[in-house]
Amino acid sequence: MSITRRTFALGLTALGLSACTNQVLRTAPRGAKPVAELPADLRPTPNPGYTDWVQGFKSRAAAQGITETTLTAAFRNAGYLPGVVDRDRNQVEFKRSLEDYLAIAASDERISKGRAAFARHRTTLNRLESTYGVEAEIICAIWGLESLYGERRGNVPVISATSTLAYDGRRGALFEKQLLAALQILQSGDITADRLTGSWAGAMGHTQFIPTSYQAFAVDYTGDGRRDIWSEDPTDALASTAAYLQKNGWTRGVTWGAEAGPGAPAGRIIQPQEGGPEFSVTRNFNVIKRYNNSDAYAIGVGHLSDRITGGGPLRGSFPPDAYGLTKDDRITLQQRLAAQGFDPGGADGVIGSKTRAAISDYQARNGLPVTGEPSRDLLRRLG
Repeated sequence: MSITRRTFALGLTALGLSACTNQVLRTAPRGAKPVAELPADLRPTPNPGYTDWVQGFKSRAAAQGITETTLTAAFRNAGYLPGVVDRDRNQVEFKRSLEDYLAIAASDERISKGRAAFARHRTTLNRLESTYGVEAEIICAIWGLESLYGERRGNVPVISATSTLAYDGRRGALFEKQLLAALQILQSGDITADRLTGSWAGAMGHTQFIPTSYQAFAVDYTGDGRRDIWSEDPTDALASTAAYLQKNGWTRGVTWGAEAGPGAPAGRIIQPQEGGPEFSVTRNFNVIKRYNNSDAYAIGVGHLSDRITGGGPLRGSFPPDAYGLTKDDRITLQQRLAAQGFDPGGADGVIGSKTRAAISDYQARNGLPVTGEPSRDLLRRLG
Protein backbone atom coordinates (compact mmCIF):
# COMPACT_ATOMS: atom_id res chain seq x y z
CA MET A 1 0.00 0.00 0.00
CA SER A 2 1.18 3.53 -0.63
CA ILE A 3 -0.08 4.70 2.75
CA THR A 4 1.12 2.43 5.51
CA ARG A 5 0.18 2.49 9.17
CA ARG A 6 3.67 3.88 9.86
CA THR A 7 3.56 6.78 7.41
CA PHE A 8 0.04 7.54 8.56
CA ALA A 9 0.89 7.97 12.23
CA LEU A 10 4.64 8.35 12.50
CA GLY A 11 5.38 9.02 16.12
CA LEU A 12 2.04 7.58 17.15
CA THR A 13 3.43 4.15 16.45
CA ALA A 14 7.08 4.93 15.88
CA LEU A 15 7.83 1.69 17.64
CA GLY A 16 4.31 0.51 18.10
CA LEU A 17 4.26 1.75 21.69
CA SER A 18 4.17 5.05 23.47
CA ALA A 19 7.14 7.33 23.14
CA CYS A 20 6.04 8.72 26.47
CA THR A 21 6.93 6.33 29.24
CA ASN A 22 6.20 3.03 30.84
CA GLN A 23 2.82 2.72 29.07
CA VAL A 24 1.39 1.92 25.69
CA LEU A 25 0.33 4.99 23.78
CA ARG A 26 -3.34 4.33 23.51
CA THR A 27 -4.44 4.85 27.09
CA ALA A 28 -8.14 5.39 26.45
CA PRO A 29 -10.32 2.96 28.41
CA ARG A 30 -12.37 0.32 26.68
CA GLY A 31 -15.13 1.51 24.39
CA ALA A 32 -16.10 5.02 23.38
CA LYS A 33 -16.54 7.84 25.86
CA PRO A 34 -19.04 10.65 25.57
CA VAL A 35 -17.41 13.76 24.13
CA ALA A 36 -17.82 15.53 27.48
CA GLU A 37 -15.46 13.01 29.07
CA LEU A 38 -12.63 13.59 26.60
CA PRO A 39 -9.80 15.95 27.57
CA ALA A 40 -10.75 19.56 26.93
CA ASP A 41 -8.37 19.89 23.99
CA LEU A 42 -9.98 16.88 22.29
CA ARG A 43 -13.48 18.36 22.34
CA PRO A 44 -14.84 20.38 19.42
CA THR A 45 -13.80 24.04 19.52
CA PRO A 46 -15.26 26.82 17.34
CA ASN A 47 -13.00 27.54 14.38
CA PRO A 48 -14.45 29.52 11.44
CA GLY A 49 -11.64 28.43 9.12
CA TYR A 50 -12.37 24.79 9.83
CA THR A 51 -16.09 25.35 9.29
CA ASP A 52 -15.43 26.90 5.88
CA TRP A 53 -13.05 24.07 4.99
CA VAL A 54 -15.67 21.46 5.87
CA GLN A 55 -18.17 23.10 3.54
CA GLY A 56 -15.70 22.91 0.69
CA PHE A 57 -14.78 19.34 1.54
CA LYS A 58 -18.42 18.26 1.51
CA SER A 59 -18.62 19.24 -2.15
CA ARG A 60 -15.52 17.17 -2.93
CA ALA A 61 -16.88 14.23 -0.94
CA ALA A 62 -20.24 14.41 -2.74
CA ALA A 63 -18.38 14.23 -6.04
CA GLN A 64 -16.79 11.00 -4.74
CA GLY A 65 -20.19 9.45 -4.07
CA ILE A 66 -20.77 10.38 -0.42
CA THR A 67 -24.46 11.09 0.10
CA GLU A 68 -25.94 14.11 1.85
CA THR A 69 -27.42 11.77 4.45
CA THR A 70 -23.98 10.37 5.28
CA LEU A 71 -22.38 13.82 5.42
CA THR A 72 -25.09 15.17 7.71
CA ALA A 73 -24.78 12.26 10.13
CA ALA A 74 -20.99 12.31 10.06
CA PHE A 75 -20.57 16.02 10.77
CA ARG A 76 -23.57 16.50 13.08
CA ASN A 77 -21.40 16.39 16.21
CA ALA A 78 -17.98 16.76 14.58
CA GLY A 79 -15.70 19.71 15.09
CA TYR A 80 -12.20 21.10 15.20
CA LEU A 81 -10.02 19.40 17.85
CA PRO A 82 -7.05 21.61 18.81
CA GLY A 83 -5.40 18.81 20.78
CA VAL A 84 -5.15 16.68 17.66
CA VAL A 85 -3.19 19.41 15.88
CA ASP A 86 -0.92 19.88 18.90
CA ARG A 87 -0.18 16.16 19.06
CA ASP A 88 0.50 15.96 15.34
CA ARG A 89 2.85 18.94 15.31
CA ASN A 90 4.76 17.89 18.38
CA GLN A 91 5.47 14.29 17.46
CA VAL A 92 9.00 13.07 17.93
CA GLU A 93 10.43 9.85 16.51
CA PHE A 94 11.64 8.50 19.83
CA LYS A 95 14.49 6.03 19.60
CA ARG A 96 14.07 3.47 22.33
CA SER A 97 16.62 0.72 22.68
CA LEU A 98 15.35 -2.75 21.84
CA GLU A 99 15.80 -3.68 25.50
CA ASP A 100 13.49 -0.87 26.60
CA TYR A 101 11.04 -1.64 23.82
CA LEU A 102 10.76 -5.30 24.78
CA ALA A 103 10.41 -4.40 28.45
CA ILE A 104 7.13 -2.73 27.43
CA ALA A 105 6.08 -4.96 24.53
CA ALA A 106 6.58 -8.17 26.50
CA SER A 107 6.00 -6.88 30.01
CA ASP A 108 4.72 -9.24 32.68
CA GLU A 109 1.29 -7.58 32.38
CA ARG A 110 1.14 -7.95 28.62
CA ILE A 111 2.25 -11.59 28.82
CA SER A 112 -0.22 -12.55 31.56
CA LYS A 113 -3.12 -10.74 29.91
CA GLY A 114 -2.09 -12.24 26.58
CA ARG A 115 -2.17 -15.76 27.94
CA ALA A 116 -5.62 -15.12 29.42
CA ALA A 117 -6.90 -13.58 26.17
CA PHE A 118 -5.41 -16.42 24.14
CA ALA A 119 -7.16 -19.00 26.31
CA ARG A 120 -10.44 -17.06 26.29
CA HIS A 121 -10.50 -16.69 22.49
CA ARG A 122 -8.65 -19.86 21.56
CA THR A 123 -11.50 -21.30 19.48
CA THR A 124 -11.81 -18.12 17.42
CA LEU A 125 -8.05 -17.74 17.02
CA ASN A 126 -7.69 -21.35 15.88
CA ARG A 127 -10.44 -20.84 13.31
CA LEU A 128 -8.69 -17.73 12.02
CA GLU A 129 -5.41 -19.64 11.77
CA SER A 130 -7.15 -22.31 9.74
CA THR A 131 -8.84 -19.74 7.49
CA TYR A 132 -5.95 -17.36 6.86
CA GLY A 133 -2.87 -19.44 7.63
CA VAL A 134 -1.60 -16.92 10.21
CA GLU A 135 -0.61 -18.43 13.54
CA ALA A 136 -3.09 -17.77 16.34
CA GLU A 137 -0.43 -16.46 18.68
CA ILE A 138 0.79 -13.90 16.12
CA ILE A 139 -2.73 -12.51 15.75
CA CYS A 140 -3.06 -12.36 19.53
CA ALA A 141 0.30 -10.64 19.97
CA ILE A 142 -0.57 -7.88 17.49
CA TRP A 143 -3.82 -7.39 19.39
CA GLY A 144 -1.80 -7.10 22.58
CA LEU A 145 0.62 -4.53 21.22
CA GLU A 146 -2.02 -2.43 19.49
CA SER A 147 -4.68 -2.13 22.20
CA LEU A 148 -3.67 -4.30 25.18
CA TYR A 149 -6.17 -6.95 24.05
CA GLY A 150 -8.95 -4.43 23.50
CA GLU A 151 -8.57 -2.43 26.69
CA ARG A 152 -7.19 0.68 24.94
CA ARG A 153 -8.94 1.16 21.63
CA GLY A 154 -9.09 4.95 21.57
CA ASN A 155 -12.12 7.18 22.09
CA VAL A 156 -11.56 10.17 19.80
CA PRO A 157 -14.24 10.67 17.10
CA VAL A 158 -12.57 9.70 13.82
CA ILE A 159 -14.47 12.22 11.66
CA SER A 160 -13.40 15.08 13.95
CA ALA A 161 -9.80 13.87 14.13
CA THR A 162 -9.24 13.26 10.43
CA SER A 163 -11.10 16.39 9.32
CA THR A 164 -9.10 18.49 11.78
CA LEU A 165 -5.83 17.13 10.43
CA ALA A 166 -6.98 17.45 6.82
CA TYR A 167 -7.90 21.11 7.46
CA ASP A 168 -4.66 21.81 9.34
CA GLY A 169 -2.75 21.04 6.19
CA ARG A 170 0.57 19.69 7.45
CA ARG A 171 -0.41 16.33 5.99
CA GLY A 172 -3.66 17.53 4.51
CA ALA A 173 -3.89 15.31 1.43
CA LEU A 174 -3.14 12.18 3.45
CA PHE A 175 -5.77 12.91 6.08
CA GLU A 176 -8.38 14.02 3.56
CA LYS A 177 -7.98 10.57 2.02
CA GLN A 178 -8.48 9.02 5.48
CA LEU A 179 -11.53 11.22 6.10
CA LEU A 180 -13.10 10.18 2.81
CA ALA A 181 -12.45 6.52 3.65
CA ALA A 182 -14.06 7.03 7.07
CA LEU A 183 -17.15 8.48 5.40
CA GLN A 184 -17.28 5.48 3.06
CA ILE A 185 -17.17 3.23 6.12
CA LEU A 186 -20.15 5.07 7.56
CA GLN A 187 -22.01 4.95 4.27
CA SER A 188 -21.50 1.20 4.01
CA GLY A 189 -23.34 0.73 7.30
CA ASP A 190 -20.46 -0.98 9.10
CA ILE A 191 -20.61 1.49 12.01
CA THR A 192 -22.54 4.53 13.17
CA ALA A 193 -20.99 7.98 13.52
CA ASP A 194 -21.15 7.93 17.32
CA ARG A 195 -19.20 4.65 17.48
CA LEU A 196 -16.61 5.58 14.86
CA THR A 197 -13.81 6.29 17.32
CA GLY A 198 -10.09 5.68 17.55
CA SER A 199 -6.76 7.29 18.34
CA TRP A 200 -6.18 11.02 17.94
CA ALA A 201 -4.96 10.32 14.39
CA GLY A 202 -7.83 8.02 13.46
CA ALA A 203 -6.43 4.51 14.00
CA MET A 204 -9.41 2.36 14.94
CA GLY A 205 -10.55 -0.67 16.85
CA HIS A 206 -8.90 -3.58 18.59
CA THR A 207 -5.98 -3.73 16.17
CA GLN A 208 -5.83 -0.05 15.19
CA PHE A 209 -6.66 0.02 11.49
CA ILE A 210 -6.50 3.35 9.68
CA PRO A 211 -9.58 3.99 7.49
CA THR A 212 -7.89 3.15 4.19
CA SER A 213 -6.47 -0.09 5.61
CA TYR A 214 -9.93 -0.92 6.91
CA GLN A 215 -11.34 -0.41 3.43
CA ALA A 216 -8.68 -2.66 1.93
CA PHE A 217 -8.52 -5.46 4.49
CA ALA A 218 -11.35 -5.49 7.04
CA VAL A 219 -13.64 -8.54 6.93
CA ASP A 220 -17.02 -9.52 8.32
CA TYR A 221 -15.97 -12.81 9.83
CA THR A 222 -19.01 -13.11 12.12
CA GLY A 223 -21.37 -12.86 9.15
CA ASP A 224 -23.64 -10.22 10.66
CA GLY A 225 -23.29 -7.92 7.65
CA ARG A 226 -20.88 -5.47 9.32
CA ARG A 227 -17.09 -5.37 9.55
CA ASP A 228 -17.17 -4.34 13.20
CA ILE A 229 -13.63 -3.91 14.53
CA TRP A 230 -14.93 -1.71 17.38
CA SER A 231 -17.23 -4.24 19.05
CA GLU A 232 -16.62 -5.77 22.44
CA ASP A 233 -16.42 -9.01 20.45
CA PRO A 234 -12.97 -8.82 18.82
CA THR A 235 -13.65 -11.45 16.16
CA ASP A 236 -13.93 -9.15 13.13
CA ALA A 237 -10.88 -7.14 14.24
CA LEU A 238 -8.74 -10.24 14.74
CA ALA A 239 -9.91 -11.69 11.43
CA SER A 240 -9.13 -8.40 9.69
CA THR A 241 -5.60 -8.49 11.08
CA ALA A 242 -5.16 -12.06 9.87
CA ALA A 243 -6.47 -11.03 6.45
CA TYR A 244 -4.07 -8.07 6.38
CA LEU A 245 -1.09 -10.33 7.02
CA GLN A 246 -2.28 -12.99 4.57
CA LYS A 247 -2.78 -10.48 1.77
CA ASN A 248 0.63 -8.97 2.46
CA GLY A 249 2.36 -12.31 1.88
CA TRP A 250 2.22 -14.36 5.08
CA THR A 251 3.48 -17.90 4.52
CA ARG A 252 1.56 -20.58 6.38
CA GLY A 253 3.66 -22.69 8.71
CA VAL A 254 6.74 -20.42 8.73
CA THR A 255 7.74 -18.93 12.08
CA TRP A 256 8.57 -15.23 12.43
CA GLY A 257 12.08 -16.13 13.56
CA ALA A 258 13.82 -16.58 16.91
CA GLU A 259 16.76 -15.50 18.95
CA ALA A 260 19.84 -16.72 17.09
CA GLY A 261 21.41 -19.90 18.40
CA PRO A 262 20.49 -23.57 18.76
CA GLY A 263 17.14 -24.38 17.27
CA ALA A 264 16.70 -21.03 15.52
CA PRO A 265 15.26 -21.21 11.99
CA ALA A 266 17.52 -20.48 9.08
CA GLY A 267 17.13 -16.87 8.08
CA ARG A 268 18.61 -13.40 7.96
CA ILE A 269 20.60 -12.48 11.08
CA ILE A 270 19.88 -9.07 12.61
CA GLN A 271 21.12 -7.32 15.75
CA PRO A 272 18.88 -4.28 16.32
CA GLN A 273 20.78 -3.15 19.43
CA GLU A 274 24.56 -3.15 19.38
CA GLY A 275 25.88 -5.60 21.93
CA GLY A 276 22.44 -7.16 22.41
CA PRO A 277 20.96 -10.46 21.25
CA GLU A 278 20.95 -11.45 17.60
CA PHE A 279 17.87 -12.79 15.85
CA SER A 280 17.38 -15.10 12.89
CA VAL A 281 14.32 -13.80 11.03
CA THR A 282 12.26 -15.20 8.17
CA ARG A 283 10.15 -13.72 5.39
CA ASN A 284 7.17 -13.61 7.76
CA PHE A 285 9.13 -11.17 9.92
CA ASN A 286 9.02 -8.80 6.94
CA VAL A 287 5.26 -9.30 6.66
CA ILE A 288 4.81 -8.22 10.29
CA LYS A 289 6.76 -5.09 9.36
CA ARG A 290 4.04 -4.25 6.84
CA TYR A 291 1.88 -3.63 9.92
CA ASN A 292 4.52 -1.34 11.40
CA ASN A 293 7.80 -0.88 9.55
CA SER A 294 10.10 -1.36 12.53
CA ASP A 295 12.42 -4.24 13.40
CA ALA A 296 11.67 -3.63 17.07
CA TYR A 297 7.92 -3.87 16.48
CA ALA A 298 8.25 -7.12 14.54
CA ILE A 299 10.52 -8.62 17.21
CA GLY A 300 8.07 -7.40 19.84
CA VAL A 301 5.20 -9.19 18.11
CA GLY A 302 7.22 -12.35 17.59
CA HIS A 303 8.66 -12.48 21.09
CA LEU A 304 5.31 -11.69 22.72
CA SER A 305 3.68 -14.43 20.66
CA ASP A 306 6.30 -16.88 21.92
CA ARG A 307 5.76 -15.82 25.54
CA ILE A 308 1.98 -16.09 25.20
CA THR A 309 2.35 -19.74 24.19
CA GLY A 310 4.74 -20.56 27.03
CA GLY A 311 8.14 -19.55 25.70
CA GLY A 312 10.76 -18.13 28.00
CA PRO A 313 12.59 -14.81 28.11
CA LEU A 314 15.47 -14.01 25.80
CA ARG A 315 18.69 -15.83 26.65
CA GLY A 316 21.03 -13.09 25.55
CA SER A 317 21.80 -10.01 27.59
CA PHE A 318 21.87 -6.34 26.71
CA PRO A 319 24.81 -4.03 27.43
CA PRO A 320 24.63 -1.19 29.96
CA ASP A 321 22.92 1.95 28.69
CA ALA A 322 24.53 5.32 27.98
CA TYR A 323 24.52 6.04 31.71
CA GLY A 324 26.36 2.83 32.53
CA LEU A 325 23.25 1.22 34.03
CA THR A 326 21.92 -2.25 33.36
CA LYS A 327 18.20 -3.01 33.34
CA ASP A 328 18.48 -4.36 36.88
CA ASP A 329 20.18 -1.12 37.92
CA ARG A 330 17.38 0.93 36.41
CA ILE A 331 14.72 -1.17 38.12
CA THR A 332 16.52 -0.73 41.44
CA LEU A 333 16.73 3.02 40.87
CA GLN A 334 12.99 3.20 40.21
CA GLN A 335 12.23 1.10 43.27
CA ARG A 336 14.39 3.34 45.46
CA LEU A 337 12.77 6.49 44.09
CA ALA A 338 9.35 5.07 44.88
CA ALA A 339 10.45 4.05 48.40
CA GLN A 340 11.41 7.67 49.08
CA GLY A 341 8.10 9.04 47.83
CA PHE A 342 9.02 9.94 44.24
CA ASP A 343 6.72 8.26 41.71
CA PRO A 344 8.68 6.84 38.73
CA GLY A 345 5.56 5.37 37.11
CA GLY A 346 6.51 1.78 37.84
CA ALA A 347 9.67 -0.29 38.08
CA ASP A 348 10.18 -1.80 34.66
CA GLY A 349 13.69 -0.53 33.96
CA VAL A 350 12.47 1.88 31.27
CA ILE A 351 13.52 5.49 31.93
CA GLY A 352 10.53 7.43 30.62
CA SER A 353 9.08 10.84 31.38
CA LYS A 354 7.64 9.84 34.76
CA THR A 355 10.95 8.43 35.93
CA ARG A 356 12.77 11.53 34.72
CA ALA A 357 10.26 13.74 36.54
CA ALA A 358 10.78 11.72 39.71
CA ILE A 359 14.55 12.09 39.36
CA SER A 360 14.16 15.85 38.86
CA ASP A 361 11.97 16.11 41.97
CA TYR A 362 14.51 14.16 44.01
CA GLN A 363 17.38 16.30 42.76
CA ALA A 364 15.53 19.55 43.46
CA ARG A 365 14.53 18.46 46.95
CA ASN A 366 18.10 17.46 47.78
CA GLY A 367 19.86 20.52 46.42
CA LEU A 368 21.38 18.74 43.42
CA PRO A 369 21.64 20.02 39.83
CA VAL A 370 18.30 19.20 38.23
CA THR A 371 18.97 17.11 35.13
CA GLY A 372 16.30 14.42 35.28
CA GLU A 373 18.91 11.92 34.16
CA PRO A 374 19.80 8.64 35.85
CA SER A 375 23.35 7.85 36.88
CA ARG A 376 25.33 5.43 38.98
CA ASP A 377 25.96 8.22 41.49
CA LEU A 378 22.22 8.79 41.81
CA LEU A 379 21.67 5.07 42.31
CA ARG A 380 24.22 5.10 45.16
CA ARG A 381 22.66 8.19 46.74
CA LEU A 382 19.25 6.59 46.71
CA GLY A 383 20.63 3.48 48.39
